[in-house]
Amino acid sequence: MDLDLNEMLYNGSLGETFPLPPNEPFTYKMARRAGISRRRLGELLTNGLVRRPVKGTYLATEAGDSLALRAACLKLVAPPDCIVVDRHAGWLLGAEMVLAPGEHLNLRPLSLYLPAGRGRLRNDIADSGERDIPESDVVEIGGLRVTNPLRTAWDLGRVRWTDEAIAGVSSMHRLGAYETEEFLQGIERFRGQRWVTTLRVIGPLADGRVESPPEAVLLLRCHQAGFPVTPQVEVVTAEGEFVGRLDLANEDLLAAVEYDGDDWHSSPSQRDHDQERREDVRQEGWLIEAFEKADLFTRHGDAEVRIRQLRHQALRRRGERLTG
Repeated sequence: MDLDLNEMLYNGSLGETFPLPPNEPFTYKMARRAGISRRRLGELLTNGLVRRPVKGTYLATEAGDSLALRAACLKLVAPPDCIVVDRHAGWLLGAEMVLAPGEHLNLRPLSLYLPAGRGRLRNDIADSGERDIPESDVVEIGGLRVTNPLRTAWDLGRVRWTDEAIAGVSSMHRLGAYETEEFLQGIERFRGQRWVTTLRVIGPLADGRVESPPEAVLLLRCHQAGFPVTPQVEVVTAEGEFVGRLDLANEDLLAAVEYDGDDWHSSPSQRDHDQERREDVRQEGWLIEAFEKADLFTRHGDAEVRIRQLRHQALRRRGERLTG
């Protein structure tokens, strides 16, 4: 099939000649049946005209994103009696940042489980197994069976690594679909199950006010460093004039930490804005320490050490004795 890539790029759209509906997801087999070659599909992906929302599916970028589209994507590849769980349940329920960073480039297997006694899915797109999930923990979205927000939060907290757990649970908390107290009271329901110890650790720390997974991890580093913080603290002058908002701050010590991600803090203009905003906040008596990806997610990251140093600096400024 002759699809003019240059014309598509010029228009920013697949155009009327594209043989599949531009507002519906499709699989590779569907593309091949419609006459789209593997090479052409690869070109559409490379040039950003088509994206891969989840493993096994494709969608025109111009279609945008919605819960209905997410459900349609998963429905193309999920068996009818499976239950969508974990990260993909959170994604389907509307938790914007619950999938792994960069997952649109390197797709992980889908989180699909069968009811207890049905075995596991055996294919190359699913990370599957058996799981005891009562019907009270399941909702239906777009014809798919999905763990409800509360059960999804509990499951996302029961993983090996605390960083992944606090990021996932905080993303679910942001939905506002349940009360935090209800989440905390239900943790012991999973006593004796795999990685429940992780859930017990991060459960009281997860906070829906953090605005990204790295901020959630930075919140955890603050706890590990003995530096209690509150997310999204607004700084105002004595006259009540708004100065800026801080990612994570200790208002008692007037000390804060922030995360500078590549998406919003990497360009020269963005860095200049950050510097100006932080200088204005410092003029109000605040200490601020900024962190980047390497500080949190590499073996040589020193976030916890720097947070402790910030805390000590704030205490010394107040003339208090250092402890811890």
